[in-house]
Amino acid sequence: MNALLRTAGIAVIVAVIVLFFSLFRVDQAEQALVLQLGKPVRVITDPGLKVKLPLLQQVIVFDRRLLVYDAAPAEIITSDKKNLVVDNYSKWRIVDPLRFYQTVKNERGGQARLDDIIYSELRVALGKESLNDIVAKVRTEIMATVTRNGNRAAAEYGIEVVDVRIKRADLPTENEQHVFSRMQAERQRQAKKYRSEGDEEALKITSLADRDRTIILAEAYRQAQEIRGQGELEAIGIYAAAFEQDEEFYDFYRSLRAYRKAFADRGTVVLDRDSELLRYFDAPHRKP
Repeated sequence: MNALLRTAGIAVIVAVIVLFFSLFRVDQAEQALVLQLGKPVRVITDPGLKVKLPLLQQVIVFDRRLLVYDAAPAEIITSDKKNLVVDNYSKWRIVDPLRFYQTVKNERGGQARLDDIIYSELRVALGKESLNDIVAKVRTEIMATVTRNGNRAAAEYGIEVVDVRIKRADLPTENEQHVFSRMQAERQRQAKKYRSEGDEEALKITSLADRDRTIILAEAYRQAQEIRGQGELEAIGIYAAAFEQDEEFYDFYRSLRAYRKAFADRGTVVLDRDSELLRYFDAPHRKP
């Protein structure tokens, strides 16, 4: 009886050990490759509890999520022979575990191969463009081209390249000052051009304003003279009509005005007794 229990216990322990080495779990974010004596026999892409032959088979797990590879900065020559230090990163995933294992073995090998592919595509794409275009115009188009071509080249390794981006594009240290001086000279040339165009436009505007001012002043002076002449004409008519009503009073009024002007400085004035100017001083004694 004890021997039977001992045998049953050993059998249970062996069964547990066999079961332990036979079962494995594949997470939802994973995919697995089953090897039998080092040879791939099965690819598992759906999650759950799986079974394998104990001792004979082993399981290699690969991440099925999106992976990011941050490449080391590399120097690339542009079409206008400028050296450019490019720092880029790539988003990629393992889409064929079997091919991935057969070609690059693991993620480290995949990243190394991906680094070669992306650098090669970046060198080709950036080598077709000038430095100014890369910095200011066609970066988005270049990244789309590199992503497309890189994905095509990486497919044979079971890798899908989702996106490639440039984090930073700098000039080598020894070239920075030279390029900065050229950029500064170019900006100064453009600024000088803009100032010249602005001065020319300002001169045109000033000339037009002066011309308009002259025309407006001349027209205003003409209208003022017309109004003044019309007013003087009306004044003369009014004076004439008033003086015609009493000519003797008008003569007397004119004489008073003449006295005011003649004696305004309170100086000495010598006049003949019979002067026409003094006719109103002794009018009762003079003959009319």
